[in-house]
Amino acid sequence: MLGSRTIGARVLDLYAGTGAIGFEALSRGAQAVVFVEGQSRVAQRIAALAVELGIERDRARVVNAPVERALERLDGRFDIVFADPPYALGVPERVLLRLHERGLVDERSLVIYEHSSRAAVGMPAPYCVQRREAYGEVALTFLQLKEVVS
Repeated sequence: MLGSRTIGARVLDLYAGTGAIGFEALSRGAQAVVFVEGQSRVAQRIAALAVELGIERDRARVVNAPVERALERLDGRFDIVFADPPYALGVPERVLLRLHERGLVDERSLVIYEHSSRAAVGMPAPYCVQRREAYGEVALTFLQLKEVVS
């Protein structure tokens, strides 16, 4: 779905769960992935799987912390951010705003938010929706920051 955009990209996988999205990005040529997972057992499993797959440590980093806290530990811009929070939480507006405030994304970054296809999705002001895709019960909303004109 992202085509060649993944090649050489720095990817942030928020609410990583199994880590499937981040591992897929690595298999498609991402330079590095940061997996953020709040449940320690799940985070440990992602780290163990990276070792089992022979992925170098500098290409796969696992941060075991709630997403909002983890964002305070990260630096540098990410090319692609994938956010798949539990659907019951709704739109992670504070997380999206904090990504921008901390400089983790800019107008070149793509943020992909996974949510229920039945949910009405509004985005915080600095973001604009590039496209939406629905696959049964799951929907993906592709976001980018609005370009700043000076």
